[in-house]
Amino acid sequence: MKLSAQWIRDFVDVPVDNRRLAEDLTSVGMGVEGIVGQGEDTIFEMEIGTNRPDAMNHYGLAREASAIYDVPLRRLAAELPATSGKASSAESSVPIQIEDGEGCARFTARILRDVRITDSPPKIARRLAAIDQRAINNAVDATNYTLWEMGKPTHVFDLDLLEGGRIIVRRAREGETLKTLDGVERKLSGEDLVVADAAGPIGLAGTMGGFDTMITEKTRNVLIESAWWDPLIVRKMSRRHGLHTDASHRFERGADFESTVSSCDRVAELILQSGGGTVIDGPIDVIARRIDQAPVELRLSEVERILGTRLERMQIVRILERLGFELAGAEPAAFLVHIPSWRLDVGREIDLIEEIARLYGYDKFPNTLPTFSRSVIELPEAAKDRKLRNALLALGYNEAVSLSFLSHEEAEQFSDAPLIELENPLSEEASVMRTSLVPGMLTMLAYNLNRGNDNVRLFETAKVFQSAGPAALEMKRIAMGATGSALSPSVHQPGRPFSFFDLKGDVETLLDFFERTSLRYDAQTAEYYHPGRSTRAVIDGESVAQFGQLHPETAATRKLRQDVYIAEIYLERLYRHGLRKIVCQPLPRYPAVERDFSFLFRDSVAFEHIRRACYDLGLKELRSFVPVEIFRGGSIRPGTYSLLLRASFQSNDRTLREDEVAQWSAQIVRALEALGGTLRSQ
Repeated sequence: MKLSAQWIRDFVDVPVDNRRLAEDLTSVGMGVEGIVGQGEDTIFEMEIGTNRPDAMNHYGLAREASAIYDVPLRRLAAELPATSGKASSAESSVPIQIEDGEGCARFTARILRDVRITDSPPKIARRLAAIDQRAINNAVDATNYTLWEMGKPTHVFDLDLLEGGRIIVRRAREGETLKTLDGVERKLSGEDLVVADAAGPIGLAGTMGGFDTMITEKTRNVLIESAWWDPLIVRKMSRRHGLHTDASHRFERGADFESTVSSCDRVAELILQSGGGTVIDGPIDVIARRIDQAPVELRLSEVERILGTRLERMQIVRILERLGFELAGAEPAAFLVHIPSWRLDVGREIDLIEEIARLYGYDKFPNTLPTFSRSVIELPEAAKDRKLRNALLALGYNEAVSLSFLSHEEAEQFSDAPLIELENPLSEEASVMRTSLVPGMLTMLAYNLNRGNDNVRLFETAKVFQSAGPAALEMKRIAMGATGSALSPSVHQPGRPFSFFDLKGDVETLLDFFERTSLRYDAQTAEYYHPGRSTRAVIDGESVAQFGQLHPETAATRKLRQDVYIAEIYLERLYRHGLRKIVCQPLPRYPAVERDFSFLFRDSVAFEHIRRACYDLGLKELRSFVPVEIFRGGSIRPGTYSLLLRASFQSNDRTLREDEVAQWSAQIVRALEALGGTLRSQ
């Protein structure tokens, strides 16, 4: 957002030039990304955190400057002419009814009569133009000026166009519509919070006013509105209607409950200065519920413990009071701090310590390590984490980090775990905690592919989340993603695309680090995997990973233009197994004996079935049993395949006899025939 340096100086005497002011604001977290113009026309292009709506305006930044330079902050107060007291009760009051106290905690209004709608004064129009705000008329511009001056969104209605002369804050009724100021006819739902008159809705709460009650050159009587709206309701409503306004941007992040009267007065002051008229009596202030923040105890010992240095008591008092906090308490070692209404982001002692640290200056803290008398204890899973991470880096994967949030659609597509929904999500695309790492991995792969990087291998180690009644479960995962070439073409070798077997080899490398009794594979994978090119790894009867090619339909939906391979490893299961100890064994003194077996099998018989049938025989001299060749077609009838298998036998303490090998070979043949295999003639 753009903010004027001169406008900030209206409220505080800054003792430095604008460039230094920009640097000092950035150092306390109010990031100035760029500076445009010079002198009184200097504009700061700023990036202010979403947790600081109080600083998204000129007075809020002036408060920060007051604390930085320890100079007084001028009070922001409107000066309104005394009311005549001659207005009738019908002229001086508009009944305000709040039906939804959760959505609207406070609604304040002021009435101006005999106002002339005209152009804004040059100063206001010029200042609004400097921060890219279009001047409309003196009444509307007064609300925009107040928004950018003190950060409180307000709205003005043509009082004469209010049906029934009253205001009702309620939920919309099914089937109701509202034509908003942008000229769009919007269909409302029962979840929408609206400002209504006797006839129907006249504004979307905290988002945009209605077209039928807008200020025009014919307006003579004005109702000024300033309210406190629930952030979650405004956010959901804004997303539902595709409306993101300056007002909704602030209400979504939390507005100042106590500023409704002062903002109404400021708008009234600006309108009266430019368009004349009469202010009728005092504000109409209706409070449905109070938004009070509990005081927080601040201990000087805790300040020193966290910051690692001792700050003077008066230095702490100066910083916090300049920021608007009120300190009380007679104890010399602690304060009771009352939080100002505009600082909804502060609610704990650590928040106050953070405020002290950023205003004191992070660069002023000495570079010291905390004292620690005991030995350093490594986290229980650190060795396993390190082993897997180093292995993945050695295999050519780059570590990546994705967002911890997903949309409902992605969460449901990639997992059936109960969802944890965010109360105040940034967007619908990030409205639930992630239940799988796969969507984030696919997004990162797509990001690379869309920028011309066709050979990508990434991994991410992170947690996924699922609801468990009142609690939340956190489970650690590794996601691997690969696409492109396994071997790049060169003068020495042709290129080869990355395949399922490359991924299988990488996963097996990781699993081989852990102790196990058995490892088998089956085809029970999720629906987003290719049904013929994916598998599940099961160690000692428990699934620890699934991996394979992404289903073509899923790849097409996400616009992935080449084959993508994904692996998911469930670390909370894998880590139940200890790291395998590397044992050195001497080379065997006695020769190995190999035997080949050629069998016909039905397509339904997987090699895992064959391998398991062989090893279940318990032949201790059997060192390996591997497939050598596979053949389909030709004389092999459809639905079957020919498989050449090789068994290797060896003993550590003697030379094997031919009759022993023949006996073991016969056992293998019988086991494979029991699977439906047919031994082919040699």
